[in-house]
Amino acid sequence: MNKKTLVKILIPVLIVIAIGAIWLYKNVDTIAPKETTPSFSSGENVPAETTIEANEDFLLETDKIDLEKLTSYGLPIIFDFGSEDCDPCRRMKPDLITVNESMQGKAIIKFLDVWKYTDAATGYPITLIPTQMIINADGTPYVPGKDIGIDFSNYNNRDTGEHALTLHEGMLTEEEMLLILEDMGVTP
Repeated sequence: MNKKTLVKILIPVLIVIAIGAIWLYKNVDTIAPKETTPSFSSGENVPAETTIEANEDFLLETDKIDLEKLTSYGLPIIFDFGSEDCDPCRRMKPDLITVNESMQGKAIIKFLDVWKYTDAATGYPITLIPTQMIINADGTPYVPGKDIGIDFSNYNNRDTGEHALTLHEGMLTEEEMLLILEDMGVTP
């Protein structure tokens, strides 16, 4: 075979290989198996996209309440109803941020601005802000320990009398939130 024929064959082959390499490079994440991480609530693996860093369910601020989804993680939840325009809420916000950041993977800390997202807070007995709703890891309402030293309001189901909701009205400090989480079995 002469050089001219070899070059005529080799150039199209190299172009096809280059195009294939570029396509593979751009699409490797769609054809490679997805990385998994252990789930919080069970031993099974879940797609890496559901890790805390990538999941909006673990971000502090929200515009909706999806308790079914949040309780599916098997983590305790402190849900703060407040507003950016409320002075006590603004003073509590740095503590919410700190607890949210320090408790990633151990608890869910959420904030809902009730003046911006009024519809999302409808149906909850919010009479003043800030108010926190506290939920156990199993999705049941938190029942405070006797020596916790924080006042809570417990709401029962009208029909069954069963404990349906635990709220705290007013500001909570970082220390108080951590005390509540510790009372729920969360270790720092």
